[in-house]
Amino acid sequence: MSEKSDKRVVLCGANAYEQKYYFNEQFSGIPESIKEELHVICVLFTEEVGGIFTIVFEEDGSISLETNAEEDDLLYDEISSGLLVGEIRRNRQEMLESLQLYYRVFILHDQSVLEEQ
Repeated sequence: MSEKSDKRVVLCGANAYEQKYYFNEQFSGIPESIKEELHVICVLFTEEVGGIFTIVFEEDGSISLETNAEEDDLLYDEISSGLLVGEIRRNRQEMLESLQLYYRVFILHDQSVLEEQ
């Protein structure tokens, strides 16, 4: 594992294999409505294409939407997963940008973000 990946923080994710959803309690300050929306996004993603879906904060505060599957998972739809990630980015752009701002201000304590606003 490289040093860069050590600084990444998982916000939430869903796993189709274990039928579980995970939310990182480090982000308990996020409004309930956003937490619920994240839950819906993650669970619906894995129900539609399978595999594992995670929303991750990168070291610089940007957000990555990641999906992967076990090697022997023949039901995982890689093409649909890519299309669905793009759809989530488009339809939830405002929410994702707000989460990035939240992360940079409250977790990274980057006050320069506030000055940019």
